[in-house]
Amino acid sequence: MLPDAPLHRLDLDWLRESGVDVAILRLDLIDPLISGNKWFKLKHHLRAANDAGAEGVISLGGAHSNHLHALAAAGKRFGFATVGLLRGHPVETPTVLDLHAFGMELHWLGYAGYRARHEADFWLPWRQRYPQLHPVPEGGGGVDGASGCADIVVQARRQLGHIGWDDYDGWWLACGTGTTLAGLVLAESQGRKAYGAMAVPEGHGVAQHIQQMLGSSMDRAYELLDASRGGFARTDPELLTFIAECESQSGIPFEPLYTGKALLALRQAVEAGQLADGSKLIFVHTGGLQGKRGFTGERRR
Repeated sequence: MLPDAPLHRLDLDWLRESGVDVAILRLDLIDPLISGNKWFKLKHHLRAANDAGAEGVISLGGAHSNHLHALAAAGKRFGFATVGLLRGHPVETPTVLDLHAFGMELHWLGYAGYRARHEADFWLPWRQRYPQLHPVPEGGGGVDGASGCADIVVQARRQLGHIGWDDYDGWWLACGTGTTLAGLVLAESQGRKAYGAMAVPEGHGVAQHIQQMLGSSMDRAYELLDASRGGFARTDPELLTFIAECESQSGIPFEPLYTGKALLALRQAVEAGQLADGSKLIFVHTGGLQGKRGFTGERRR
């Protein structure tokens, strides 16, 4: 078991002036390698692999994938085999170097080959090649991934008294596949809304993925906002300057692909008056700080 993520108030100039109260759930602090929302999304998948008698797991991601990084780290720590199917052509990124160091076997699918991951027969040749491995969806998605994320709600609720709250109005978080948001919605039962800041463009199927897990009856329980800044992994000077200012004020590290974009989307919503005065939101720090190295030149094991 990993420790609970600490919950504390988020102190930023633009929040103090807004009348919107935000607490941040630091999932990035639960583990140096299997961090953020990744552990929650993986745990039911790993249990299913164990129940099936598999020797390990096989999954998909890109050259900066937080999901594959956490999966490979878990495999090394707990002693099971891992295979990664990667988007694009071979490149050396800090993440890819870590995947090799953690013992993950890599296959590069190109871009067309990776786009085929949603086709019905995609897994057939990989199941034949690795019959001893359990397939895990991209990003740890699916119902198993969402079910694991329900525990995020439990962790936050038992710490509300520590920050002087007796209740809250909703959640704010970055979305890559939408799995974590779906888990939060499934765990909520009292009308609290989850706001998902999509870090990927609409064409990546986030809305469809969420609806597959939740069904249309829960549409009112969440709202998706475009925070992609024009494309997947797209950054710009405004975003990077904003992240640097927030890090300086709060002492909390953010990365530019997910958490930084989600936080900027929150400020934009606050400034646009889209959140009621006095609202109390829990911002989920979904981790992913290892991916920041691709933009800053940092190296971390």
